[in-house]
Amino acid sequence: SKNDLPFPLYKYEGELESTEESLLNLFEFGLANQIYGCMIESATSEQSARMTAMDGASKNASEMVEALTIKYNRARQAKITTELIEII
Repeated sequence: SKNDLPFPLYKYEGELESTEESLLNLFEFGLANQIYGCMIESATSEQSARMTAMDGASKNASEMVEALTIKYNRARQAKITTELIEII
């Protein structure tokens, strides 16, 4: 029966919307959802671009550390060799 519904129809407050008002509200709701979706997609794209940039920077930094470590070790070995030659 009508009284068993969670929101009985006879207790509805306010005026019922016309079809035109309903369509206008539906259009506004759809437009708001599209705008919100664009904003979410934009934020997601920005985070993705930042992650990609940071990944590239991390890889470049690792390569630079490896290259500098090799240069440092070569210079250290050259110094040790020079000292040994001076001793001998």
